[in-house]
Amino acid sequence: MSTVQIKDKTFRTFIPESEIQRCVKAVAEKINHDLNGKNPLLLAVLNGSFMFAADLMRYITIPCEISFVKLASYQGTVSTGKVKEVIGINEDLKDRTVVIVEDIVDTGNTMKRMLETLGTRGPESLHICTLLLKPGKLQVPLNIEYVAMEIPNDFIVGYGLDYDQQGRNLRDIYAVVE
Repeated sequence: MSTVQIKDKTFRTFIPESEIQRCVKAVAEKINHDLNGKNPLLLAVLNGSFMFAADLMRYITIPCEISFVKLASYQGTVSTGKVKEVIGINEDLKDRTVVIVEDIVDTGNTMKRMLETLGTRGPESLHICTLLLKPGKLQVPLNIEYVAMEIPNDFIVGYGLDYDQQGRNLRDIYAVVE
């Protein structure tokens, strides 16, 4: 088990790259099955989901499109609880099948805000796809159809997830060592 130092914190390997890829492929296969014939628009939430979105797209075999939105709700290791849209959506969502691609859902507040915002644009359907879900922290009811992995409440970094903007480039996912 390897460790990495990022700023003032030490992290240990939590989910190796091979396991991440296995889970991403499984989620893509479920999307391929469920949304066959729909030409879904994947709406990836930046910055954290960029690696997951790229790998997910490589495993999706049905016609689909991708776009990006940027929201901010984190500072350091804690969610501020306030979500602000930084970069909006330029695509017409009316009558589209939209899949929100997120790196991690913990409290669910960011996702709730996304669903409210996107729901006003008349999509045919909205689906949630997340790499990681922290069910123990969820504060709002959400129908998360596509979950690659459920994890405990550890603070994690790697594979697109960051600690104060560092560590996104790590191929494995690491958990903080307290």
